[in-house]
Amino acid sequence: MTDRPDTQALHQEWLLLQAQHEQYELWTLGIKLTAVLLAAFAPVSTLLLLALLALLWLQEAIFKTFQGRLGERLLRIEQALAVPDPAVLPMQLSSRWLAQRPGAAGLVGEYLRAACRPTVAFPYPLLMALALLLA
Repeated sequence: MTDRPDTQALHQEWLLLQAQHEQYELWTLGIKLTAVLLAAFAPVSTLLLLALLALLWLQEAIFKTFQGRLGERLLRIEQALAVPDPAVLPMQLSSRWLAQRPGAAGLVGEYLRAACRPTVAFPYPLLMALALLLA
């Protein structure tokens, strides 16, 4: 272990970010469960159901994008703790992201790429197909 004064701060940041990363996972599972329950029991029109499922799918993609940013920072901290890197300062998640923040189109692209990942996309296309079949 290194004697860098910011090592303790990096440890604390890692603990906080790891807990938040897991919370995002729970939230996205809740969104999936909401989609399944909505598709199974909501007495709404097919068009409204499809719109709601698409909205939940996009919301999950946004959460996964945020979670991915935390994951990137977690990996950076882990690398700095394993092999000390003076360039990795503690408490730099937001300022570092802001410095690299894409424009509006870039953010939308990030969300859409996240929505296309199989772990995010499942079960939305299946629920939408089922809604259309049962209409």
